[in-house]
Amino acid sequence: MQTNNGGSSNNVANQQNAFTMENQEKLLADALQNVRQHAFSMKRVLDQGVVMDGLKHAANMLSELRTSLLSPKNYYELHVVVVEELHHLELYLTDEFEHGRGSHDLYEVVQYAGNIVPRLYLLITIGHVYIRANELSRKDILRDLVEMCRGVQHPLRGLFLRNYLLQCVKSLLPDQEQESSDENKTGTILESLDFILLNFAEMNKLWVRMQYQGHTRDLQRREQERRELRILVGTNLVRLSELECVNVDRYKNIVLPKIMEQLVSCRDSIAQEYLMECIIQVFPDEYHLHTLNLFLKGCRELAPTVNIRNILISLIDRLTSYSIRDGVQQNILETIKLFDIFSEQISEVIKSRSNMPPEDIVALQSALLSLALKCYRDEPDYGDKVLESTRKIFNEVSPDTQVQTGSAAAKELVKMLKVPIDCYTILEVLKLKHYSEVLQLLSYRERHIVCTHIINNVLDTETVIPTAEDVTLLLNLLTTLIVDQTDSAFDLSRQNIANEDFVEEQNLVARLCNTLHSSDADQQYHICQDTFKNGGIERMRFTYPPLIMQAYALSYRYKALKDQDEKWEKKCQKLFQFCNQCLTILTKPESNDLPLRLYLQGSLTASEIGTESTETIAYEFLSQAYVLYEEQAGNTKAQAETLKVLIGTLEKVSCFNEENHSTLRQSLTQAAARLLKRPDQVRALLLCTHLFWSAKRKNEAGQTEEIRDGEKVNVCLKKAAKLTTQVMDSAAQIQLYNELLNYYLFFFKQDHPQTDVAVLNTVIEKLRTESVRLEQNNESGEFINNQIRKTFDYMREQAQLESNIEKFKGLQIDL
Repeated sequence: MQTNNGGSSNNVANQQNAFTMENQEKLLADALQNVRQHAFSMKRVLDQGVVMDGLKHAANMLSELRTSLLSPKNYYELHVVVVEELHHLELYLTDEFEHGRGSHDLYEVVQYAGNIVPRLYLLITIGHVYIRANELSRKDILRDLVEMCRGVQHPLRGLFLRNYLLQCVKSLLPDQEQESSDENKTGTILESLDFILLNFAEMNKLWVRMQYQGHTRDLQRREQERRELRILVGTNLVRLSELECVNVDRYKNIVLPKIMEQLVSCRDSIAQEYLMECIIQVFPDEYHLHTLNLFLKGCRELAPTVNIRNILISLIDRLTSYSIRDGVQQNILETIKLFDIFSEQISEVIKSRSNMPPEDIVALQSALLSLALKCYRDEPDYGDKVLESTRKIFNEVSPDTQVQTGSAAAKELVKMLKVPIDCYTILEVLKLKHYSEVLQLLSYRERHIVCTHIINNVLDTETVIPTAEDVTLLLNLLTTLIVDQTDSAFDLSRQNIANEDFVEEQNLVARLCNTLHSSDADQQYHICQDTFKNGGIERMRFTYPPLIMQAYALSYRYKALKDQDEKWEKKCQKLFQFCNQCLTILTKPESNDLPLRLYLQGSLTASEIGTESTETIAYEFLSQAYVLYEEQAGNTKAQAETLKVLIGTLEKVSCFNEENHSTLRQSLTQAAARLLKRPDQVRALLLCTHLFWSAKRKNEAGQTEEIRDGEKVNVCLKKAAKLTTQVMDSAAQIQLYNELLNYYLFFFKQDHPQTDVAVLNTVIEKLRTESVRLEQNNESGEFINNQIRKTFDYMREQAQLESNIEKFKGLQIDL
C-alpha cells in the first residue's frame, strides 16, 4: 500500500464507512495479509544477505501503518504484528555488527525512504542497533530521533510511532550523573529527562488532537478511543519513574514542573484527569510529600470540567496509607504539615469551583477526615475541624435544611460519618463535638443507616461504655433509633412491632444495653436509671427488658459490696422500684408473657439478695406475675406453660413466711385445678406437690426450712390420679399414668409417709392395664412405650442397690 505522503488522509465519508464492524475486519485482514507477504520477502532476502532489498521490503511492510481507516483497537493489532516482524530485521542487523559485517551508512540510507512513516520506523530500528553497537553517539541519535518524529502529525500514527521509539530506547537511556569519557558520548540523566519529557509533550499533543477530528456526532466514540490509547501517553511517566537518578530534587525542580506545564496548558479534561492520576500512581510517595504544594496548585488550574474530586482523594488516600506505615508516621508528621496543607488547598479548590456538586465537596471532606483521623490519631481536633467545616459549608448552601434523602450528597455524607466509626472506638468518636451536628444534616433514612452502623461497630468490637456521661452522649447520638422520629410520615408509620425491620432494629438497640457496663456500681446505677427513658412504648418493649436484667445484676453487685457501702440496701430497694415502674409500662402492650417472666426473675433476685424489704418486694412481684397470668384466660396453652413457670419460681423463692407462702401456693394449686384441659390440670397439680414438700419458707425464728407437708402432697397426687382417669385420649392417659408413677416414685424415695410399696404397686398395675390398649404401630405409641420402659428400668436399677433392697422389697417392677 503506497500513497504520495504520510500525512494524507481519506475524506470524511470514506472514514465513516470504514468504521463499520464488517469493514474494519476486512481492512485489518487485508493489511495483515500484506504485512505477512512483505515480511516473508524481507526475511528471504535477508537470509541471502541482501540488506538493501530487505530494507525495501521492510519499508513496504511498514507502509501499512500509514492507514487512517482502522480504529485504534485494530490499528494496535496491526502495529503489534508489524513490530514483531520488524524485530527480525533488528536481530539480523545486530548480528551483522557483532560479526564485523555491519554497514556504516544504513542510518543515512533509510532517510531516503519515500514515505515518512516507514522512514522513521526504520530510523528508530537502525538507530537502536547503532547505539548498541557503539557506531554513533547515543546522545546525538536519541536527540535526532525524538526530533524527527515530529514529522508525523497524524494523532494515531504519531502516538504509535513515538511509543515504538520509547520502547526501543527503554534500556538505552542514560541513567547516570556524569557523562562517560568514551568517544561515543552516552549522555547523562539530564539528556534522558529531556528525551522523555519532549516525547511525552508531543504524544500528549497528538492525543489531545484526536478530540477535535471529525464530526461532533462522533464525539463520544472519539472519547472512548482516546481512553483506549491513554496508556501510550502514560508509559512516558512510568519510564521517568524507573530512572534511578531521578531523586526528589530532580523530580521537584525538573520533572514535575515540566509535566504540570504540559498538563495544564493542554486544557483537555480527559488528558488532565488521566495524567494527574498517573502522576499519583507511578511516582513514589516520598516525592509527593515534597511536592504537595506544587501539585495541589496545579489542581486548582485544571479545566473546570475535570473531576478534581477523584484526583485529590486518590492522592490523600495514598499519602494516608504511606504515612501510617510503621516507622514512617512520626518523621513525616514532624517535618510536613500534611493536614494543614490539604485542608488549605481543598478549601481553595472548593472556593474556586463555585459549581462543584455537594457530593464532591463531601467526598473531599471525607478523604481529609480519614487523613486527620489516621495520621493524627492523638489529635482529634483535626477531625473535628473537618466536621465543623462540612457543617458550615452546608449551612451556607441551605441553612436549616436536611440533605435530600437518597441523593448523592446524602450517600457521601453517610460514608463520611462511617469513617470515624471505622478509625476510632465509639468512646473516641463521642469526643468529636461536631459529629452529631453533621449527622443531623441527614434525613431519617440516612441517619438510621449511620446509627445502625455505630451500634454494629460497638457490638462487633465489644466496646464497653463505662460512664453515665458516655451513655448519655451515645444515646443522644443514637436518638434516631431510640426516640420516635417525626421527620418522615412513611418512616413514622413503620415504627411498630408489626414491622420486621423495626423489630430487627430494636433488637439491635437491646443488644447495645449489654455494653453499658461500669466497673463502678454507682455509675452503673445511674446508667440503669437514665437509659431509654424517652423511648416510646413500642421501643420500650425491646429496650426495657435488658435494662431490667442489668438492674437485677446490679443488686447482686451491691450485695457483694455490703461491707463497703452502708446504703446498699436502700440502693437495692430503689433498683427494684425502678424495675417495677418499667414493668408497669411493659404490661401495657398486648403481650404479657415477657413482663410476667421479668416479675418472676425479680422475685427470685429479691429473695436471694436478702434485704429487710425482700419479702415485700418478692411478694409484690410474684402477685403481679399472677395477675398477668390470669389475664391470659383466652390462651389455654400459654396459661398452662406460664403456670409451670410460676410454680417453679415459688418453689425456689425462700424469703416468705408461712402466711404469704401459704396464700401463694394455695392460689397456684387452685389455678392448676382450674385449667381447661385435663392433661394440663394433672401436670400442674403434680408440679404443685413440690410447693408442699421441697419449697422453703421462714419459720417464726426467721430460719429457712422446707415445708414437708405430706398430707397436702398426698391430696395433690390423689387429685391428679383422679383427673387422669377422666382423660378420654388413651395415649395421653397412659402417658399421664407414667408421669404419675414417676412422681410417686420420687416421693417414695423421699420417704413420704403416705407413699409406700402398696401405693406404687397400685399405680404400676393401673399403668400395665391401660398400656395394653396402646397402639404399637404409630410414632406416638413407640414414644410412650419407650418412656415407660425407662421408668421400669430405673426402678430395677434402684431396687438392685444394696441400700434399697429392703425398701423396694415387694415392688412389682416386671413390665
